[in-house]
Amino acid sequence: MEKTLLQVFRSAYRDLDLFPLLRPEDIQAFRVEYGSNTLVQLEQAVDDSPEDGKIVFSGHRGCGKSTLLADFGKRMQQQGYFVVFFSISDMVEMSAVDHVNILYSIAVQLLSKASERQVTIPHKTKEEILTWLSTTQTSAEVRDLKAQVGVGGDLLKVITAKLQAESTFREEIKRTYERRITDLVKKIEEIARLIREATQKQVLVVIDDLDKLDWKLVEEIYKNNINALFQPKLKIVFTIPIAVIRDIELRTILRSESGESIQQMEVAKFFSKADRHLRQSPNLQKIEVFLEVLRRRFGEDWERAIAPDTAKKIVLLSGGVLRELVRIARECCRQCSLQLRQQPQLTDVKINDDILERAIREIRNEFSLSLGKRRYEILATLYREAKPEEAIDDEFALLLHGLYVLEYRNDEVWYDVHPIVQELLRRENLIPPDPEPDPDPDPDPDPDPDPNPDSGEAANAHA
Repeated sequence: MEKTLLQVFRSAYRDLDLFPLLRPEDIQAFRVEYGSNTLVQLEQAVDDSPEDGKIVFSGHRGCGKSTLLADFGKRMQQQGYFVVFFSISDMVEMSAVDHVNILYSIAVQLLSKASERQVTIPHKTKEEILTWLSTTQTSAEVRDLKAQVGVGGDLLKVITAKLQAESTFREEIKRTYERRITDLVKKIEEIARLIREATQKQVLVVIDDLDKLDWKLVEEIYKNNINALFQPKLKIVFTIPIAVIRDIELRTILRSESGESIQQMEVAKFFSKADRHLRQSPNLQKIEVFLEVLRRRFGEDWERAIAPDTAKKIVLLSGGVLRELVRIARECCRQCSLQLRQQPQLTDVKINDDILERAIREIRNEFSLSLGKRRYEILATLYREAKPEEAIDDEFALLLHGLYVLEYRNDEVWYDVHPIVQELLRRENLIPPDPEPDPDPDPDPDPDPDPNPDSGEAANAHA
């Protein structure tokens, strides 16, 4: 039975929300691959690093890092590593993340994955480690843990649940282990050693979503407690927000402590730096990949749901950021569903230019809420010059973090204003009117040659 139009847009809205792709069935249904260079660079960085190597990975929010890291973890496992991949957001409430509970989470995840994969660890040793991890300064917390385990709870699951949900437990963990960081690190290394001896595999920990932390937390963790965080003698991949690596001091600390360059996932460039405002010669190959992301999400309803020219406009308005592509397409689905609820007799509703304009209006208004005179001036300068007056300006960094500004790379680093935000600048008469697009664009697949032709821009389009 054919779906109603309302069902079509509700289904697409849900499927577009699947981000990142982690479940095998979602990967099978929606995965679109392109640009493997980021994966290759990460693999090389890990393989070439010493046994206690630390890799720092950065990129714009929503450029596909989470799905890429999950894919990276699977590939490294196939290459013989014992990979422990987890999101810090699944372990700790994001506003409460600190270096202590990151290290504590590593210990818990190592033990959990060892148990899950039936790694042989002597029962007595495992119980001793669990007892150590569940011992806090407050006897009430210990009694509570024992009580929950005593009624059939799994201690590792109980600890994880309490760490995620209970601020009192997190505070207790911090009080207990902040003065015992060296002991906590030794426990991490002990668990890693037991895994290594049992499996004959090198341990690799990959921690996702640290790039989504509040800036103040990032500074506290990476600048003030980097020695503790990097202390465990095993390979670990950390993520970090793209905006904070503009900070010379922090970037220097990270490079010095890790001994490696910061790995970065780039944004897809649809236009060259020179053509970014004329928009006469788009990169058709990259546009086609983003269109394929949309096709996969709409599935068999693709032609019924969206006009081809409008689909291409959605891609260009994303600025090359996968999550922005998803954001715009979802808002278009929402607008269609809203129209069908208001006028259920309609039979020809689809995502066209009119629907897209309504969707863009909603997103544009959301962007405008945080803009004042100074930020408008910064954005106007960036639009004209493709670079900020000061890269370490906190306001510029905030705009970069919030995707008002997008960073691009080829043989140089340059910036542009998010395509939707550009309209706000036009309305303030800060930049020229929008140019008419070329009706017959240059078919050159790459108008802005990259010294790394497979530049890893959103290396897996699992939007």
